Amino acid sequence: MSKKIKRNLDGMVYSTDSDFEFESESEDIETLEPKFQKLNIRLETKQRGGKKAVLIKGYIGKLEDLELLAKQLKNHCGTGGSIVEGEILIQGDNVKKVKDFLVSKGYKTNNI
Repeated sequence: MSKKIKRNLDGMVYSTDSDFEFESESEDIETLEPKFQKLNIRLETKQRGGKKAVLIKGYIGKLEDLELLAKQLKNHCGTGGSIVEGEILIQGDNVKKVKDFLVSKGYKTNNI
């Protein structure tokens, strides 16, 4: 299997314009309160060798807060997991546990 090289596009910028100022497109998004967030929960087996995993999409906020929520979910379910492209991935068929935990924290949930 070949690995693709991911290049970091946030680098040096060359310009001949003397008034040019580099503006970063990534802005810190403020974390919304749980009652204003609607998270989508989905059980998925695609590209996982038939193993089940729960995906949680729709979180709006800072990466640190997302990591904290993922850690709390993993501890509550007693399984592993990770954050992939702004989505929380919890291993195993734990949809009910995840939904109950998120509702108890004040999040609105939607099963897909």
